[in-house]
Amino acid sequence: MIKFNANKAYGFINEEAVKGYKQAVAEAQEALHNGTGKGNDFLGWLTLPTDLTDELLTDIENVAATLRRECEVVVVVGIGGSYLGAKAVIDALNNSFDWLQRDRKNPVVVYAGQNIGEDYLYELQEVLKGKRFGIVSISKSGTTTEPAIAFRMLKTQLEEQVGKEAAKDLIVCITDRSRGALRTLATQEGYKTFVIEDNVGGRFSVLTPVGLLPIAVAGFSIREFVNGARCMQEACGLGVEFENNLAAQYAAVRNELYRSGKKVEILVNFHPKLHYVSEWWKQLYGESEGKEGKGIFPASVDFTTDLHSMGQYIQDGERTLFETVISVETMEHEVRVPSNEANLDGLNFLAGRRVDEVNKMAELGTMLAHVDGGVPNLKITLPRLNEYYLGQLLYFFEKACGISGYILGVNPFDQPGVEAYKKNMFALLDKPGYEEASKAIKARI
Repeated sequence: MIKFNANKAYGFINEEAVKGYKQAVAEAQEALHNGTGKGNDFLGWLTLPTDLTDELLTDIENVAATLRRECEVVVVVGIGGSYLGAKAVIDALNNSFDWLQRDRKNPVVVYAGQNIGEDYLYELQEVLKGKRFGIVSISKSGTTTEPAIAFRMLKTQLEEQVGKEAAKDLIVCITDRSRGALRTLATQEGYKTFVIEDNVGGRFSVLTPVGLLPIAVAGFSIREFVNGARCMQEACGLGVEFENNLAAQYAAVRNELYRSGKKVEILVNFHPKLHYVSEWWKQLYGESEGKEGKGIFPASVDFTTDLHSMGQYIQDGERTLFETVISVETMEHEVRVPSNEANLDGLNFLAGRRVDEVNKMAELGTMLAHVDGGVPNLKITLPRLNEYYLGQLLYFFEKACGISGYILGVNPFDQPGVEAYKKNMFALLDKPGYEEASKAIKARI
């Protein structure tokens, strides 16, 4: 089981004040589980781990096996929660130099539709020329600009390379059950589909086919991932006391830190494979809590790398931030520092010691230094980096996010602010139906 420790925050906030959140946490939990709070039409994620059927998991595994057998590359097309969860898990479990491996058992998973970079799309299309590739297109509507552009381009390229009939077997759509442009296209063309249920928002969708299919394509066990999430679902359930409920404790501590003036939370890792877990976490908390002029700003750093860039600010800058450190107890491999007779770098005192020991002391030393510098530290510990504990971690963050948002007094399950840039962009591009908006915005510039 993963662990949560707030001891290095209690010099900044009162532990009794945190315990005072028990009632607020209980009310938030009841609102979530009884569906009486804001955004209650988007609570399907709460029971996803136990709702997933063996039939669905087997179907996902079979489709993934086909794509692994037929493809050198699989392009996951999506933006926000439609790709971040899958990428977080795949990057955390993959060999760091996966793309250099020649004797591959599984296709390379790459991503499109998460930006509108022309050079990015050109370079992706160039590298896919002559390669056997498949597409997993993820969108409830099928009309979100970034993934819609990417899918249109990649679908055209795939059909040109293998023919329209063969392409049908290499395209999978994960979309709405009955409506939307992508559902209509998939039905017309006969693509294999999976459903994104209406009651699951994108940033909470990693335990749906949105996350599970790409993870399975990459060759990882979605059953272990789901089992980890099931374990955490039970551990953070409605009837679990505050003292034993990790998600409740995390939600309470971060809200008390916020009320004490800590407006920025930095998610810290000391394991480079966790970079995209941080990116997934930033969307989860940023979209869920950042509204009505409220919310902790979610940021992230990769240590020790960013100690040589952001470390100065964290140590000595404005004291409006706190850190949540993700620590991995056991590495999958062992590397020791060699001895050197000349010892010009002065590192012989480390000779024979594991690199992870050096990293762990950097982790502890950094936490102590930052606490001394006025930065509260929370710590989440994973026994090791595998599917099971990642399933626990991601569900832990989701559950804590729901509780935390309700404590904050916002709807954690909508994102009204996301639409503002889209309206301006469509007006500037003269999209049909935006004529008046086009005139108004062009007058401004």
